[in-house]
Amino acid sequence: MKRFGLALVTVMAVIFATQLAWAGEPQPWGISFQRAASPTMERIASLAGFINGIILGIMLLVSALLAYACWRFQAARNPKPAKWSHNTMLEVAWTSIPAIILLLIAVPSFRLLYFMDKVQDAEMTMKIVGHQWYWTYEYQDHDFKFDANMLQDEDLKPGQPRLLSADNEVVLPAGIPIRLQMTAEDVIHSWAVPAFGVKTDAIPGRLNESWVQISQPGLYYGQCSQLCGVNHGFMPIQIRAVPKEEFAAWVASAKTKFTHLDGTKPAIGLALAAGSKEQQP
Repeated sequence: MKRFGLALVTVMAVIFATQLAWAGEPQPWGISFQRAASPTMERIASLAGFINGIILGIMLLVSALLAYACWRFQAARNPKPAKWSHNTMLEVAWTSIPAIILLLIAVPSFRLLYFMDKVQDAEMTMKIVGHQWYWTYEYQDHDFKFDANMLQDEDLKPGQPRLLSADNEVVLPAGIPIRLQMTAEDVIHSWAVPAFGVKTDAIPGRLNESWVQISQPGLYYGQCSQLCGVNHGFMPIQIRAVPKEEFAAWVASAKTKFTHLDGTKPAIGLALAAGSKEQQP
């Protein structure tokens, strides 16, 4: 009994510790979803909990019925076994009850699918283009774009997770609906950020759409989730969510750093390049 109690305490401690560790990136000993950082992910976690509750109830019911049948109808208690051919009420029950359970699961599932698919009055749009093996981010409302490649091990700074950090992080405002458009240049990729509840395929020649509303500022990570070639595992997604005021300041700085959507360099970048040429002997 003491061993059982100790094992139970240990299991609960591990579960509690993993719950505290939920964040914008995978954690050791993680046994469930990362902490939800968007309304979509909150609904996904809620539906998963609801369905797992149904599964647990079915498992306990079947186990109890099986244990009762083993005890009640064992040979020692029934030297002369009874025989049945049909039981209409029992057959109606084991047909109708699963149908009701499936209906209980289907209704919230379809509501969630509709919520995930319908863009909620987006205030900005970001286009994401998958390549072998990096991402291009186009800020449609602000006329600039940049590429994001995985940081190599020798370039990582303290605190940056390996295989998840990018040289150019995506900066997005927290608290507003953002339209996400995905496509690809070569093969099928998949843009996935678990904390946002977003996983959308980027398909060449096709524009898929999703949306996200980041609940709070923070740093969030994801990866390509569609096998796309030899370097599939080296396409990280790094997103920094900031308040709207800080995002506006970052946009002003990004416009002087990154190229325009048409591929031309920003005016300040061109001036700096011209000045460096003039200084050459």
